[in-house]
Amino acid sequence: MIEYPNYDKALIVTGDGDFYCLVEYLKKQNKLLKLMVPNQKKYSSLFRKFMANIVFMNNLKGKLEYKRQ
Repeated sequence: MIEYPNYDKALIVTGDGDFYCLVEYLKKQNKLLKLMVPNQKKYSSLFRKFMANIVFMNNLKGKLEYKRQ
């Protein structure tokens, strides 16, 4: 939050409900780009109201992994 005035949008990476207040505040201020949740099977139920903003990292493995050619 120290850098709040210096950026347009924030990408928050967490599944921990301790950050719910931060995510909610950024959403209300239109500063939340996405909420990236590392594990789709284990994250705080508090984040369910942000489903439109959530990207689950489980689904990114195929896109991000290195494949030898």
